[in-house]
Amino acid sequence: MSGKILVTPRSLTAHPHPAFAHFEAHGFEVVLGPAGKQPDEAALLSLIPDCIGWIAGVEPVSEAVIAAAGSLRAVARNGVGTDNLPVDHLRARGIPVLTADGANAAGVAELAIALIFSALRHVPAADAGIKAGHWPRRRGRELRSATVGVIGCGAIGRDVVKLTGALGARVIGHDPMRPNFETPPDFRWADIPELLAESDIVTLHCPPPANGRPLIDADHLAGMRYGAILVNTARAGLVDEAAILAAIESGQLDTYAADVFAEEPPQSLALAGHPHVIATSHIGAFTEESVDRTTVIAVQNLLAALKDDHARPV
Repeated sequence: MSGKILVTPRSLTAHPHPAFAHFEAHGFEVVLGPAGKQPDEAALLSLIPDCIGWIAGVEPVSEAVIAAAGSLRAVARNGVGTDNLPVDHLRARGIPVLTADGANAAGVAELAIALIFSALRHVPAADAGIKAGHWPRRRGRELRSATVGVIGCGAIGRDVVKLTGALGARVIGHDPMRPNFETPPDFRWADIPELLAESDIVTLHCPPPANGRPLIDADHLAGMRYGAILVNTARAGLVDEAAILAAIESGQLDTYAADVFAEEPPQSLALAGHPHVIATSHIGAFTEESVDRTTVIAVQNLLAALKDDHARPV
């Protein structure tokens, strides 16, 4: 086998992974996208034409990019989300999209827990205040007296259910599939309106709705407990950011803790820079362990797909 393989996830272009040696051992040339940055459409259009394989990140990919990928035979994600890809267009071309299911669950779940504690105890505000020469003391809340609503109980959501339950919280879950897994004693299922109405903390771990509309809009926010905390380590498209800002300003939301934004990095700091927003820079899966697991799986998936494709009769 031979050909070029494009690699565009920011974590892998900044620091190429040792697993790429497997590509070279099979005769492939690795082509890296812009170092440590999301490639825009122009960059993708210039990089993709001669590539037969692609490890894609979370950068938006248009149909025009796929149309320019005349040699492309398989796409692998170093994660599980595919909403940034024109999946229907890829399928129409017979190009498989392969995901590293569950490989980043631990890292994202742990960040969600970190954001929950940071919001409950106002850690960023206390840190910023002390560094500014003040001594802020805002009364916090304890997780063990809270109800946590988990929307989406795939690999990441299940970890969050288990961790928050083990820490003493009451947990409500929502997932259309209602997967069977070991749950804490106080766990129960509910539909989204009931979950929002009864939860002190809501954390999102699901893909955006197929219709392209936000899962959490102004009406849903109005149905939440006053002063609730909303955590989003999944996708920016799950929420209406303008409605989130309005809910924070009104006090309906005490804190929005987000690892994902509609524009990354955000050009406007109206939301990300708000004192009741805890913002992180899409680092949920950006741990040593998660990067290793997802990269190894993505490389294995892509090599297997290219080998299978090569073996098919013409």
